[in-house]
Amino acid sequence: MREIEAQPLATFCGSCTCGCPQLFADPGAAPERRIRITDDFGQQVQMSEDQFRDLVEQAKSGTLDQLPLATA
Repeated sequence: MREIEAQPLATFCGSCTCGCPQLFADPGAAPERRIRITDDFGQQVQMSEDQFRDLVEQAKSGTLDQLPLATA
């Protein structure tokens, strides 16, 4: 049984009580699942530290600035 718990690193929003998306590091998880992002609907995405670093680099470089988001 695992004794190491996931460590919260960041909360996105945090100005409400809706269960805001959060970023966790889970040192006890398999290497390909050590980073976890949860949303306010109870879903989660798990990825490796390398994958997360790539995501952060793409965000910093502006690659994600033009997301094709649906408009209402």
